[in-house]
Amino acid sequence: MSLSRRQVAVAAVGALPLALSVTGTAQAAGRRHRTLYIAGDSTAAQKYANAAPETGWGMALPFFLRHGLTVANHAVNGRSSKSFVDEGRLDAILGVIKPGDVLLIQFAHNDEKAEDPTRYTEPWSTYQAHLRMYVEGARARGARPVLATAVERRRFDAGGKAVPTHGEYPAAMRALAAEERVALLDVQALSLALWQELGVEETKRYFNWTASEQDNTHFNPPGAIAVARLVARELLRARVLGPGDVRRLEAEIPESWITWPEPAA
Repeated sequence: MSLSRRQVAVAAVGALPLALSVTGTAQAAGRRHRTLYIAGDSTAAQKYANAAPETGWGMALPFFLRHGLTVANHAVNGRSSKSFVDEGRLDAILGVIKPGDVLLIQFAHNDEKAEDPTRYTEPWSTYQAHLRMYVEGARARGARPVLATAVERRRFDAGGKAVPTHGEYPAAMRALAAEERVALLDVQALSLALWQELGVEETKRYFNWTASEQDNTHFNPPGAIAVARLVARELLRARVLGPGDVRRLEAEIPESWITWPEPAA
């Protein structure tokens, strides 16, 4: 039996909500399974109970992301862009990363160590060459690479001015990002400005200063939360994430949310 034009039109309109619902469900399912991988060093890494109160900014990043957007923190203490590759850590990420995922890459602190050939890279040659491995590896698997300049250390000159400590590495990363058309999070510039705003004494509350240690590189919970907030804002600004992917960008995050699990046996 043939249908009239009007009957066909009514049937089509009636089917729209179901089609939209199925599409919306599929999109939501895709969003639920999106993962943001972090490749980096000790400033971002997961810390354990034996290191508390030292805190990597990657531990605080999930507080600023929507439920269902998973953070897989592969950052490890002491690694450079070179040693991370040489130890097979990049391959481990590339073995599981999926289309639509994000690979966030932050290195420089240990690339700078010229006395250690297992970690040292030269900013405008081997550093850029290793970063390309991350970029090309992610793209080959349908994932999105994102470069993040290294977060700044706490260092001030005699006049109280926050001083950059990463030499040519941030400039080399910025140039590579422009050349390869990769999203860039300029965490170095933003963190330097934040330390300047806070000043010499107040910044001690953000770094791992304890009764027995004065650490101007690694963070405590307030510092990790502050840097993670910078990273989340940059992910939004660079359109790596959308407005629905981030949350609490202006909210206070309780330090008690940071926890340090026991190290694996």
